[in-house]
Amino acid sequence: MKQTNLLLLGFLWAYCFSYVFVINAEDPYLFFTWTVTYGTRSPLDVPQQVILINGQFPGPPIEGVTNNNIVVNVINKLDEPFLITWNGIKQRRMSWQDGVLGTNCPIQPNSNWTYHFQLKDQIGTYTYFASTSMHRASGAFGALNVHQRSVIFVPYPKPDGDFTLLVSDWYKMSHKQLRKRLDSGRALPLPDGLLINGASKGLVFTGQHGKIYRFRISNVGISTSINFRIQGHMMTLVEVEGSHTLQEVYESLDVHVGQSVTVLVTLKAPVKDYFIVASTRFTKPVLTTTSILRYQGSKIRPSRPLPIGPTYHIHWSMKQARTIRLNLTANAARPNPQGSFHYGTIPINRTLVLANGRTRINKKLRYTVNRVSYVNPTTPLKLADWYNIPGVFNFRTIKNIPTPGPSIFGTSVFDVALHEYVEFVFQNNERSIQSWHIDGTNAYVVGYGSGTWNMAMRRRYNLVDAVSRHTFQVYPMSWTSVLASLDNKGMWNVRSQIWSRRYLGQELYVRVWNNEKSLYTEAEPPVNALFCGKAKRPR
Repeated sequence: MKQTNLLLLGFLWAYCFSYVFVINAEDPYLFFTWTVTYGTRSPLDVPQQVILINGQFPGPPIEGVTNNNIVVNVINKLDEPFLITWNGIKQRRMSWQDGVLGTNCPIQPNSNWTYHFQLKDQIGTYTYFASTSMHRASGAFGALNVHQRSVIFVPYPKPDGDFTLLVSDWYKMSHKQLRKRLDSGRALPLPDGLLINGASKGLVFTGQHGKIYRFRISNVGISTSINFRIQGHMMTLVEVEGSHTLQEVYESLDVHVGQSVTVLVTLKAPVKDYFIVASTRFTKPVLTTTSILRYQGSKIRPSRPLPIGPTYHIHWSMKQARTIRLNLTANAARPNPQGSFHYGTIPINRTLVLANGRTRINKKLRYTVNRVSYVNPTTPLKLADWYNIPGVFNFRTIKNIPTPGPSIFGTSVFDVALHEYVEFVFQNNERSIQSWHIDGTNAYVVGYGSGTWNMAMRRRYNLVDAVSRHTFQVYPMSWTSVLASLDNKGMWNVRSQIWSRRYLGQELYVRVWNNEKSLYTEAEPPVNALFCGKAKRPR
């Protein structure tokens, strides 16, 4: 009996000890130090100034696992203030780490700042890039891939290898020359070419016959949608920006500015080389770039012609977009099925109809949302909001719907209550495609349509298996509608991913807020927070 009691006591002690250990254990940390500099490269065979991170173009990839803590010390050796944003990373409770001018003071030249964020409950293919000025046009972008935890099942075979492809349009002009052109009131011309991983030719991806490879494809350009295809091979779509999709098979896929997709490709063709092709969409002329998929042991070069892709074909692209649907039975970063959140049954609390526009203010080109061309104040909105600093922004600048009248400069911020269920309608009355992004959340893309949106369009919505993503294309003279549960408290950027438009005013912010002061809903400012404008460091 005594021995039994001792054994029981030992078991209870071991159980309690392990329990305490588990609840206090932190998720793993990944540490990076990145030095941002200028350098010379020849992406289009012409030497030009680019922005390097640790001497690399594109920048170094981050390969993380769900819930990893990421610590990145960014040392700015440029001659201009600089920030990096983490495209699609939700920054739960931590808009302080979002890396845009509405949340962060920029990192000044010859100084540094350390980001600290968690890949909380996320999985999939993402990117990072410079958010300040036109820096993104010269580089300072890279891959951010989030792998599943070992205990989480993914709904497709384990690939035998991974390839990450960052596709970007590219200008021979530097970011300063592009900025000067925009500041003078002139729009940007068509890019000079396309790149894959910073190269316009000669890049080779090698695999073995019979093996399955995961291709992570992101459009990190600043202006043009692309179509992606692999000669002689079909692609099975498995993930879009953190959501596992129905596994439809495609010959080619459109990927719009700021978007990411993941496909599986089985190497079952004859052993030789094949072209990997990216070409622009909705442009005249069509720009094309290639790299090579090489079967191990191949001695046969790829043969032309290149596989044909769509060029303008707006309705083709819209029809394809509607085929990208959520896999309701699969989990994503968590073990619960993606379909357990019945987004289509939730009442809409608020509708924001956001119409992009092109105009002239003071005789210079500007882009607008609901007639307001955004201007960044010298004080980040998040600091002004947290410390109750007056005169930085108000909630009356922008309206919930487009209204008639002249275009104006302003600092547009919507005030939304925490947990409101919001319908965002992106209305595009222009003849060029748009690409929109929301920080801090994903949203269900429930509808695309031509013409002008009205409430009757809700009858067309996909309220069952719409894909959840962070960046949404809006076709010319058309609308796109998304539904978002705004359950992440903070100050969040809603922006055009077409960077010249964003630079000239096509963005705004959404303050997601309640009056509860709790670390469960929002973290305090980081101890290393930078202060600027009217914001002074508390004593």
